[in-house]
This record gives sequence, structure tokens and C-alpha cells, in this order.
Amino acid sequence: MGTKQKTIKSKISISGVGLHTGKTATLTFHPAPDNHGFKFRRVDLPGQPIIDADCDNVVDTARGTTLEQNGARVYTTEHVLAAVAGCDLDNVLIDLDAPEVPIMDGSSYPFIEVLEKVGIVDQTAEREYFELKEILSYEDPIKMVEMLAVPQDEFRVTVMVDYNSEVLGTQHAGMYKLSEFKENISRCRTFVFLHELEMLLQHNLIKGGDLDNAIVLVDKPISDEHLSHLRKVFNKPDVEVKGGGVLNNTKLHYYNEPARHKLLDIVGDLALVGVHMKIHILAARPGHAGNVEFAKKLKALVKKSKAKKAEEISFNPEAPAVMDVKGIMSILPHRQPFLFVDKIIELNSEFVVGVKNVTMNEFWTVGHFPDEPIMPGVLLVEAMAQTGGIFCLKTVPDPENYQTYFLKMDNVKFKQKVVPGDTCVFKLELITPIRRGLCHMQGRTYVNNKVVAEAEMLAQIVKVRNVESRKAEPATV
Repeated sequence: MGTKQKTIKSKISISGVGLHTGKTATLTFHPAPDNHGFKFRRVDLPGQPIIDADCDNVVDTARGTTLEQNGARVYTTEHVLAAVAGCDLDNVLIDLDAPEVPIMDGSSYPFIEVLEKVGIVDQTAEREYFELKEILSYEDPIKMVEMLAVPQDEFRVTVMVDYNSEVLGTQHAGMYKLSEFKENISRCRTFVFLHELEMLLQHNLIKGGDLDNAIVLVDKPISDEHLSHLRKVFNKPDVEVKGGGVLNNTKLHYYNEPARHKLLDIVGDLALVGVHMKIHILAARPGHAGNVEFAKKLKALVKKSKAKKAEEISFNPEAPAVMDVKGIMSILPHRQPFLFVDKIIELNSEFVVGVKNVTMNEFWTVGHFPDEPIMPGVLLVEAMAQTGGIFCLKTVPDPENYQTYFLKMDNVKFKQKVVPGDTCVFKLELITPIRRGLCHMQGRTYVNNKVVAEAEMLAQIVKVRNVESRKAEPATV
């Protein structure tokens, strides 16, 4: 039996200050349904826009990982994403009432504390793991970043950092499996060199910066005049360097805490791939920019793997109907000759599977390549839409009072012709959870278990005001 997806038992909040904006923010974790993934919601903005935790939504990696979607941004996401990923979660909605995630103590541990306080629960859906089958590499010769991914039966990360500094030196850190994250990685704080810190201050950044939420490394001697200036900047009369190259002589949790924090950042940034992975990441001198680019390469492999699995799927068109044509007509307004689904053989909360037997009696055979009839591609799309319409309408308690209208179709592809004698199997599955009546689905048509057509479809579920009018003049899906 596979691993179930996980979410938290109830909502819980945590507050703090944004590192760069200096704005107080309250972050609230909410349980989320199966296949929801990690998402942010800016509750301080009109319409409360949703921002998916997706590497394709990254718009800046200068001093943290910034996401943007639906006209809204969320800054410094990596530590909280490392926490939800490190807790082995799948589905969480993260509300934020400010532009930036609070920095807390510069680590992921405060987020893990509140997540564990409410507890974690198994969900209904099975978790899917991406298993790497090939070696994947990334290199940025300018920043001297090198990243490599190799097949592994766990999620494992090995990091090396080398900043050409006598204070930091060369450090290594490793995490052999995700269950080690809380104990060995999550407490490790962000770090910055003093000369970088002063540059950020000059550019009006790190307004929420404090000696309590970062390790400040000092790689050059500091004069008394310089120390006096720093005491004024941080409003702390006791700023000093007694030794060890750390401002205020901050005690490190581990001798290699900077390297471990870089590992923490990788866990957070790779959560943007959107799936659990069985993979070993080896990284030299990593940073957010490289992490995100590597995440994009991994996401492309995940997408390719899913497409391959979709094409290898096996159906039995002769399976008993869970909904026959009479049941279909009780939900859809379509009638012959424009009803293109004969029966439904699978229907659950995640997908629907419909069947159509293509015969020489179809109305289009007399005019569409009459000497060698080929089912028009637009009718294959219509058949997928009708199957998807059944799925949408079965999510409401009184489907006879609702209708589905398709708003958009993307990535429509036709891979093989469909002719009389073929049996088409249509599978429509959710891409994202249904929200506000919008149903986003991936549709595929199979003949002999091979994909012959596919499309991404967005439908809207709308209540019909006049049911009798709908029956008299059926609307098309």
C-alpha cells in the first residue's frame, strides 16, 4: 500500500517581521484538500489572490525567493516552504497579510514548531513520487555554482560551500533522508557577511534585519569607530566581536551551520517543483538563483514522466458502466447526434473516464473524408468536454440545476487519427482543485491505450435559473 498525502489537522498562525520590508506579518497555515499542493494567499489584497508555490512563478532571487501570480507577490518564501516540505506535508494553504514571510530567527524551526503543535493527518489520495531515472546537472560558471541530481531511493541532499573566506572556509553538510530535516537542518539560521550587510543597509534593504535573526560573519578587522556605527544602526549598545569571526560572538548551533542553512534553502526552493522526489542532490556553492533554475529542470522531467505514464495507462472499454447513456442524458443537455459519450466507466473525486464506440453511422462520416472517414478533431475535443462536464456536474448536489461552460482550452494536440471501428476512452482529471465553480482539467483521448488527442480545459459550473428553459434549449458544453 502506498503513502497517503498529508496535511495539518487545523489552522494555526505565527507572526513576525519581514526581513527586507520590515513589515509585521501574520502567517496562517490552513489544512488543504488532496492534490492542492502548497499555495500562498495574500489576504491583505483585494480578492485575496492565490500564488502557487511553483518554480515557474519565481520572479526574483536576489536576496530570497520571490513568487508572483495573479498580480500579487510573496517575498522570502524559502524558509516556510522548507518547513512544510521538511514536515513531509503535501497540501497546505498559507495565508499572509503582508508582502513578505516573517523571518523569525532566520531558520525554519519556528514554522515547524507551530505545524507540529496542530498535528499532521493522512488524507485520502495516494502520494506520487518522482523517481529520477537519469543524471541531471546544472552549472553557473560565473557564480561557480554546480548542481547534480542522481537516482536515489530517498530525498537526499549534500552541500559544499566555499566563499574564499578565512572565516567561513570550506564547509560540507548532508541530509540522508527527509526525516532528518527537523533535528539536523531546520534550526540553522541564515547568514551574511558584514560587508554584504552594510551594502544592503545602504540600499534600504533588510529593514527587518536584526542580530537575532541572522548570523553576521566578520571577515575583516573592525575599528572602534566602525563598531560604534553598527551599534547605532542596530540600536544595540553591546555590538562587538570577541573572536571567532561572528558579530556579537553569536553561538553557532553547529560548526557548519552556514552550510546546513544552504541545505535548508535547497529543500525550500526545490519544494517549488511541486512533488515529492526520490533523488540525491549534490550542490556546490548553491544559491537561490541556481536552486530555482535546477527546480525548473526537475519540473520539466516530472512533466515528461507524467506524460509518459499517461500514455502507458491501460483501460478496459468493456468495463461495466457506472453511468449509462440514460444517466448521462439526465445530467448533460446533449442529444443525438451531438452526444459523444456512450457510458462512464470510472468516476471519483479526482477524475472521470468515459467511452465512445465510433461507428460508420456517425453523421460526419458522409462528409468528412467520405472515402476514408476520419473523426473530426473538434468532435474529439467536444467528447472530452462532455466527459469533463459530467465530472464537473457530479460535484454539485443537484446537477440537473447546473450547466458547465468551457471558458478556455490550451495545449490541444492530435496525435493519431480516429476512424470508425475505434473505441475512444476519454480521461479527464483535475489539474487544480475546483474553486469558485472553476474546474481546470487535463483531458486525454485513448484508442488501444495510446493517446490520440489531449487538451487542458477550464470549465465554469453555472446554476441555471430556469430549468424548464434549459430543457427546451440545451446549451452546448
